[in-house]
Amino acid sequence: MKTVTLTIPAHDRANKKQKQLIHVNAPNRDIKEEFVQWATGDNDKISCNDLSYAQANMILRKLGVKTVPMHVADMASSWGKFDNSNGKHRNILSLLRQVRWVTPHPKFGEVADVARLGAWLQSDKSPVKKPLMKMESEEVSKVIVALEGILKGLYK
Repeated sequence: MKTVTLTIPAHDRANKKQKQLIHVNAPNRDIKEEFVQWATGDNDKISCNDLSYAQANMILRKLGVKTVPMHVADMASSWGKFDNSNGKHRNILSLLRQVRWVTPHPKFGEVADVARLGAWLQSDKSPVKKPLMKMESEEVSKVIVALEGILKGLYK
């Protein structure tokens, strides 16, 4: 039987505050691990790092602890926010469409998936771990080069 491992996108992982609250409020390590197994539905998962944002809040509710709201700054869509008057940002939007990082839109058909861009910027694969709007010109250029590399990889 083939085992399939699902990874949680960066923008949907449990945040640091949620993990801290679970560790502090779980009576002991074994119970914390059982909560993780319960929330994920997977007996092989025992770490808070395996939790999604929603699963972590589920555990916090079970522990009787107030859930943690996701801060706008942590959201992938805010990391991918762009300035349409910035030529380099428009270049990134073009590259997103070329690498097929798009999402359906009711009015425009398909648009660049800024949440996916934001999740990628938050990941270890990004050359610059910073929200696009906070990047210096040279940092944006590094992101463009990386996206061009992804594009080249698609057409090899």
